[in-house]
Amino acid sequence: MNNIIGNKLKSLRKQKGFSQEQVSGYLHISQSAYARIENGDSHSWSTHIDKICEVFEITPEELVKQENIVVNSNQTGGHSTNAIVVNQLSERLIEQYEKRLKEKDEIIEQLMSKIK
Repeated sequence: MNNIIGNKLKSLRKQKGFSQEQVSGYLHISQSAYARIENGDSHSWSTHIDKICEVFEITPEELVKQENIVVNSNQTGGHSTNAIVVNQLSERLIEQYEKRLKEKDEIIEQLMSKIK
């Protein structure tokens, strides 16, 4: 998923004519940290999703969906297919977050047992 998001961010950035430095400055992260997001080497895009969506004028659903997005598209009507895709993606994202939360809880348990 990181590669998909990274490729979209790179494409969006180029469509907008922004440099990595400009986007990273807006997100208040280093240029190298932003480059890692675009390269798919980092999942920290999720931490900055609101600001990313703001700078590229997209919704979070548009960022995470599997198909290409167009900046500033003014589509009307026919949202039923999009709703299904968004629901499926939302479910997958929830599953991923639940898995990460479970991993976090396991790490906390391990650390707590080491403390005792």
